[in-house]
Amino acid sequence: MNASLPSPVSQPVVAKLTKAAIFLVLTLNPGKESETTVRGLCGDLSSLLRAVGFRDLEGRLSCVMAFGSGAWDRLFGAPRPKDLHPFREIHGVHHAVATPGDILLHIRATRMDLCFELATHIMTRLDGAVAVADEVHGFGYFDDRDLFGFVDGTENPVDRAAIDAAIIGDEDSTFAGGSYVIVQKYLHDMKGWNALPVEQQENIIGRHKLSDIERLDSVKKPYAHNVLTSIEENGQALQIVRDNMPFGEIGKGEFGTYFIGYARSPARTELMLENMFVGKPPGNYDRLLDFSRAVTGCLFFVPTASFLDEVVATDVAPPPVADDNEALQTRPRAFPGDGSLGIGSLKKEAGHE
Repeated sequence: MNASLPSPVSQPVVAKLTKAAIFLVLTLNPGKESETTVRGLCGDLSSLLRAVGFRDLEGRLSCVMAFGSGAWDRLFGAPRPKDLHPFREIHGVHHAVATPGDILLHIRATRMDLCFELATHIMTRLDGAVAVADEVHGFGYFDDRDLFGFVDGTENPVDRAAIDAAIIGDEDSTFAGGSYVIVQKYLHDMKGWNALPVEQQENIIGRHKLSDIERLDSVKKPYAHNVLTSIEENGQALQIVRDNMPFGEIGKGEFGTYFIGYARSPARTELMLENMFVGKPPGNYDRLLDFSRAVTGCLFFVPTASFLDEVVATDVAPPPVADDNEALQTRPRAFPGDGSLGIGSLKKEAGHE
């Protein structure tokens, strides 16, 4: 990385948990005009965020914008984040499906009206350029519990540990400060779950329901959710940053959890999912999946806020993606289409904190 350039500012992937969120998964419509519209929003997202967030500075409004593999090629070309690829389906005892998704918007705040206001402005800007593949409005549920009644996210890393888990470093220096995110929408069989004795529920989760205390290893079941989602490499725990949210529509009888996991490498989250759906060893799968069905699955790359601020709306084609990504590392990450290198943008980098 050029030492003369300022360090990139990350998007708020490790922001503190909030009580409200909107998750929007979008597909990019065909045509250069759609691509130009999306690139225009990239450069103006921080401005929209500041304008809405200023109405309640204690509302902690934030927005993460991320891109799928195919959308990255259309919008930005080369170079590519080295681990960006489409979501990989998993066929095990249960099925982790892959579903369409080019753009993810993860909007968070302490109040839903702030999330709703920002989402409305963003979608107005994107009118005609995208289609909504999935929209979920998440809410905090009592003391950070999911609809199964268990606290969700107890072992989430915080502070420096969260940054180390979620933010790319020197392993992909061109995209340092970025992150990868996998999202899945799970629908729950609440009748089946509530019919289970609490002890069996605790066996499945691996924690005590009321106190949230982790069960002793001597009594913990090998199929427990917190056993199969704990992964290590060379004796070191590999963590991800989750910001799961409950959601539901009572009239439809639809209740669920929106899983969202940020990591500096998608391989971490993919291994967790492999353990859950296939089992470790194979067949020893996560019994929570008997009551919770994944109906969506997407993988996105989260560029830095600095990257987004430098994107310029243009209908000029992006640099083509080559097989040798290393040969393209010196190219500008955002292309202005005016013959310049896109360095020294006058756009402010605030508003993504």
